[in-house]
Amino acid sequence: MAAIPTIKKLDEAVVNRIAAGEVIQRPANALKEMIENSLDAKATSITVTVKSGGLKLLQIQDNGCGIRKNDMGIVCERFTTSKLTKFEDLSSIATYGFRGEALASISHVAHVTITTRTEESNCAFKASYSDGKLVPPRPGLSADPKPCAGNKGTQITVEDLFYNVSTRRKALKSPGEEFAKIADVVSKYAIHNSGVAFTLKKQGQNMADVRTTNGASILDNIRAIYGASVARELLEVSCDNERYAFKMQGYISNANYSVKKLQFLLFINHRLVDSSAMRKAIEALYEAYIPKNSHPFVYMSLEIAPSNVDVNVHPTKHEVHFLHEDSIIEAIQKAYEEKLLGANSSRTYFTQTLLPGVPLTETSAVTSEGGGKSSGDKVYAHQMVRTDSREQTLHAFLPPKDHASMTNASLSLPQPSSSKDKCEATNTTSEKPDTFKNPSLTVINLDEARNSLSHSRKSTDAVDENFSDKPSGSKKPKLDEKTEMMTKASSSSSIYREIRLTSVLNLRKAIDNNEHKGMKELFEDHKFVGCVNRSLALVQHSTKLFLANITTLSRELFNQILLFKFGNFDFLRLSEPAPIYELALLALDCEESGWTEEDGSKDELASYIVNLLKDKATMLLDYFSLEIDKEGCVLTLPLLLDGYVPNLNGLPMFVLRLATEVDWDSEEGCFRTFAQECSRFYAFKPDPYQSEDNSSKDDDTTEDSDGAKPSSSNCSWQWTVEHVLFPAFRTGLVPPSRFAEDGTLLQIANLPDLYKVFERC
Repeated sequence: MAAIPTIKKLDEAVVNRIAAGEVIQRPANALKEMIENSLDAKATSITVTVKSGGLKLLQIQDNGCGIRKNDMGIVCERFTTSKLTKFEDLSSIATYGFRGEALASISHVAHVTITTRTEESNCAFKASYSDGKLVPPRPGLSADPKPCAGNKGTQITVEDLFYNVSTRRKALKSPGEEFAKIADVVSKYAIHNSGVAFTLKKQGQNMADVRTTNGASILDNIRAIYGASVARELLEVSCDNERYAFKMQGYISNANYSVKKLQFLLFINHRLVDSSAMRKAIEALYEAYIPKNSHPFVYMSLEIAPSNVDVNVHPTKHEVHFLHEDSIIEAIQKAYEEKLLGANSSRTYFTQTLLPGVPLTETSAVTSEGGGKSSGDKVYAHQMVRTDSREQTLHAFLPPKDHASMTNASLSLPQPSSSKDKCEATNTTSEKPDTFKNPSLTVINLDEARNSLSHSRKSTDAVDENFSDKPSGSKKPKLDEKTEMMTKASSSSSIYREIRLTSVLNLRKAIDNNEHKGMKELFEDHKFVGCVNRSLALVQHSTKLFLANITTLSRELFNQILLFKFGNFDFLRLSEPAPIYELALLALDCEESGWTEEDGSKDELASYIVNLLKDKATMLLDYFSLEIDKEGCVLTLPLLLDGYVPNLNGLPMFVLRLATEVDWDSEEGCFRTFAQECSRFYAFKPDPYQSEDNSSKDDDTTEDSDGAKPSSSNCSWQWTVEHVLFPAFRTGLVPPSRFAEDGTLLQIANLPDLYKVFERC
């Protein structure tokens, strides 16, 4: 005969873990409890951060009243609460929480850390919890709350949820599905609590999956979360019934809107709940208004006298019972029906506006005679070019780790043995967004500079005396279209000088004659997709995806700007003069200069460079806004493109190459080679003076080339590429024929070809 089992009292840890499994069924339940605690604390801003669907990390940060230090010892124990003192209080409960089980349950199935600060406290306090008790953050440390820095409010971090309940963890769905349930909870509370700003994002991502502001209305929040297609079809409904002591407000969709699954947001006394009876009543009502197997959108906020509501039905508080349930549902159903009847006189059908150039798709057009189909050709999916007003670049989905600006604040070049001082310049650029303020240079308008120059410009009718050969027949041409376009695109000066030098006109004509017509269309109609690294970017044209070399494209753009905008540049003024002698020494110390002892002394070469550029100073200032003073210092650089500043780490090599690579003996050769060297300096490229340690890493690094983390005022290089360079490529670049052969643009995908690959799979 089998022995009769003995009844024993369960261990307290087992009891707590079982109870926790009833309250916390999945990450979304845990988050719901913590959101309600934040709302009870009168928070106006709630930020939720999630990793692996909430299983690895679930963090909530609010700006509520916080938790007193004296209460932190018991805050995670079961049945500890500030919202209920006796059972009778349940009849008038006006808060979300009341049992004191939420945090306790979470602490029994996860590692919990709480950082909190009250308004009266001088600092925040941080403590770790396990099984409802304070525990040391690391072995050997005290478990008492530790003072730390923190803002007013509370941050609760839940890690490794269900780490000690393996069966529950295995039963959960994939991280993606768990995150979707979390997003659903946050979205519903964000819509209902219009005075609270909600943010939900995945750890490590900059883009938020849900974001609302505390100044937005309920309808604004519905539009932000569910889309304009829902918001424009909503009808506002309200009902105030004194007999059954309830008020109802909400939004319901009209007969124009329907979806495959009911979208039902029900709040009773501001608590997110579900009611199967209410759900069935609404579904039955809409059967007469929308097609079969389709469903409406319903948001309802129901306020019932607390004494008529039983909130203690289920541990998750997801279900509630209330008095006169059938009568209240009937009254709400009647209010809905009256609203729908008044809004159902006509139906509106919205069609998508076709983009310019997209052929019309005719699938069922029938002629009036003979009933035959129209002869219009059908456009298949693999031939369509899809665009969307809400589209985003790759950066929104793959946020770069590097927020460093290409426009560095100082020249961080290798220093010569004599420890030359760095050339530094500080800036107050023109009114632009913070994303392209550069603390290196000041933009000066060309007209202001002309008025302030002590010397007079030489007439452009004559050839500069610096050149040995004299071109003949400099005529006064009509301002050509490309020159006018370049000038308007990149100059803020109101006075434009017409350039009549034959050498400049010949160089412009050569650019026009070498234009690649097909590639010109590509640049004018391209769509920017995103940056791969500092040298390469992805662009789309029609059904093709191209890999573009940013460095080569920007170099060609600046070369053309220098020629088409010749003599009409605004100034970028350095806050401190940059001595050419020291710049030349810095450049000669670099391997890139190719200096050998056979070339002579570095000091002599530096002195030669100073004298040469001082001798050409008048011409450089007049034509290129490059000002050199009598002491041999660089004072200004030309502003080639509005919002773009070159990397000043390349200034020493630029000065060296001006002296060694520019053809100073002929006019046309001088202008051509100067434009080449200047565009080489201005071209967008990885920092050539980056340290070997940094250069060995990926381009996505969190530091500038000088090792300093960028300030928030610096613009990111991705922003510069997308919003400064590529718009200029679109409007001002004349692509040369060599781009089709040298790999500047490389086609890497074609939609019709991809469809063929998928068909074979």
